[in-house]
Amino acid sequence: MRVIGLMSGTSYDAIDAAAADLRIEDDRIILTPLGMLSRPYSGQLRQDIANSLPPATTSMERVCRLDTGIGQEFAAVAGQAVEQLCGGHADLVVSHGQTVFHWVDGEEVRGTLQLGQPAWIAEATGTTVVSDLRSRDVAAGGQGAPLVSIVDALWLRDRPGTPVALNLGGIANITVITGEPIAFDTGPANALADAVVRELTGGRSTFDADGLMAWRGRIHPELFERLLAEPYYRRPAPKSTGKELFHLGYLAEAMAGLPEIAPDDLVATVTALTARTVADAVHAYGGTEVIAAGGGIRNPALMHRLAEELRGVPLLSTDELGLPSVAKEAYAFAVLGFLTVNGLGGTVPSCTGARHTSVLGSITPGVGALPIHQPPERMPTALRIDSADPGGV
Repeated sequence: MRVIGLMSGTSYDAIDAAAADLRIEDDRIILTPLGMLSRPYSGQLRQDIANSLPPATTSMERVCRLDTGIGQEFAAVAGQAVEQLCGGHADLVVSHGQTVFHWVDGEEVRGTLQLGQPAWIAEATGTTVVSDLRSRDVAAGGQGAPLVSIVDALWLRDRPGTPVALNLGGIANITVITGEPIAFDTGPANALADAVVRELTGGRSTFDADGLMAWRGRIHPELFERLLAEPYYRRPAPKSTGKELFHLGYLAEAMAGLPEIAPDDLVATVTALTARTVADAVHAYGGTEVIAAGGGIRNPALMHRLAEELRGVPLLSTDELGLPSVAKEAYAFAVLGFLTVNGLGGTVPSCTGARHTSVLGSITPGVGALPIHQPPERMPTALRIDSADPGGV
């Protein structure tokens, strides 16, 4: 089955599309990457998203406009992926949509909202769409995150020791591969640094390109200690968070009463915060290697600081294991949608905290028959990444 996964993370900088050939052989899911592409959000839509996210207020009219606008841009990327990556035909599109709110009340997640109306994707491509993948896990008592943990657990289960899968998006999350896997958001990855850069440049820059500001700056000791005192870090897993907590206002509150901090020092400090909180989580669970993906791995300053904080625990990228790091989450959501149409659960309860595993998402029909299969007799127990199909596009 040719499946396209669509993803836009908490940094909301671009929509990634990853195409894969997916099949089940015996007790394994076989994933053959067919390629990926990425398209930035249009400038106005990106600004509209930024203006609507917490702590900003919004209106139902704006939510409706965003749902349509995001859906249309996802549809355009899906159409491009069908043509360029799948030779004009895909069996399924799986859309994560754009997270705009993750409702956390104490230690409980009560709801989660991803916008991007899937009807636009189905209409543009004629392909069945699986979307809204987080809500079912929340309804089952889970955090709705990190959903990629099932892919990590299936893929890395045969590696020695205690491997840890790390995603560095706007928020950082890990999956610890043990007898019963554990997964949770460790805290901010790029969220605070991106917010600082965007504010300082008036929106002309949206991230610390090549980590230059973090390289130049020095960690501000008092601010660093204030940020590390955040109670979220001491909460037990499973847990999840988002920009509802880690935003520019949060950082401004932590800086209250401190002398003015140089811009480079501010970026260096929040970059160091990411490295420390990720490394603390890895050490707490006895991680023996870290396999990283996400936009943050393109920040040399962050990766250097993280390697130091890991104190000898090897730090790899998913590229070294055959899965393109820039599209890892898009590939993961392709797998989740593939599980859905095969009637298979897409969550690991020990990772999300749900009462049970659930078949995820809602299905929007395309043209023709739905690609729904008879469920296999048993859930696959492993995931294998094959080299690219020479016959693929």
